[in-house]
Amino acid sequence: MSSPTGSRILVSGGAGYIGSHAAYALKEAGYEPVIVDNLSTGNAWAVSFGTFEQGDIGDEEFIGAVYKKYEPVAAMHFAALIEVGESVKNPDKYFDNNRDRAARFFKTLNKHNVRKVVFSSTAAVYGDAGDAGPVSELSLTRPVNPYGQSKLEAEAYLRMLDAAGMRSVALRYFNVAGAAPVEAMIGEAHLPETHLIPRLILPLIDTPADLLRGLGLESGFAIYGNDYPTKDGTAIRDYIHVMDLVDAHLRALDYLLNGGETDIFNLGSGTGFSVMEIVDAARTALGRPHFAPPAAPRREGDPAILVASIAKAGKILNWKPARALPDIIGYAAAWHRSPFYREAIRDKIARAKIAQT
Repeated sequence: MSSPTGSRILVSGGAGYIGSHAAYALKEAGYEPVIVDNLSTGNAWAVSFGTFEQGDIGDEEFIGAVYKKYEPVAAMHFAALIEVGESVKNPDKYFDNNRDRAARFFKTLNKHNVRKVVFSSTAAVYGDAGDAGPVSELSLTRPVNPYGQSKLEAEAYLRMLDAAGMRSVALRYFNVAGAAPVEAMIGEAHLPETHLIPRLILPLIDTPADLLRGLGLESGFAIYGNDYPTKDGTAIRDYIHVMDLVDAHLRALDYLLNGGETDIFNLGSGTGFSVMEIVDAARTALGRPHFAPPAAPRREGDPAILVASIAKAGKILNWKPARALPDIIGYAAAWHRSPFYREAIRDKIARAKIAQT
């Protein structure tokens, strides 16, 4: 990759899980991240890898002022709402943030000649396509929830700006997990915690009971569905380490800065793991050989298999994941065991209780 020394990159949503890891990787690579986040779901403690400006991506005046102050050469856009269940209950909230505010953000960037954008998208744009085999970028996009639909429509708006000279890469993530080295003090800190690997790990690493209650994990981990048409009856998913994911973002950025055209890439491991295989890996990695989670009914809308084809990213971005499932679990466990995480999530729980009163 080309030398990025001193180049400023605008990172929207840089206080969130993936955005903070991207800012960390950008700084490690020699870029100067300029982090923009309204902190509605992000974490103020996660913005130490760049300059931070608090504000909303949909505020054209704010983004214009950020541009004039820093003159970034490109942007990475992570600022989005991500909870599928919430999107079904409150679709307007998701279309407002993930589509409409994102469109205003892209429009403002284009106005100020920031015409290289790496967009954080999602495999949710494919809907249930995975049961037909590995999902490629040519697979049909048929979102089954407002979260996926809002991201797909944001992609479409970004591609429309290609005619106005904006070049972009949309990166469609499969399941992201893990964390940076624990000394970086960043990782997943969602409230409530809905992602499979943290939900599996947290009850197995002696997490204090008050934190488990606050995270909604006091009942422990359960497998949703053990009667799928798969080798062990549990659903198969594709998991990628967050540091492999952000490495792909840096490669996409380099691709655009060196004249790459607008494109779309899937990001995953390219390998499917059943939920039971993930449980087995956690048993080994965490020294809990007798852990036997109960089965619960399937969740509505969950396909049996969803695995990425990552051949295109390998060919064009020269990217492939370097970390395996045990690495994902090990790095995630180190983060969730850390006193920093436990204090941060305890603070989140306390603030959430105050907000409810």
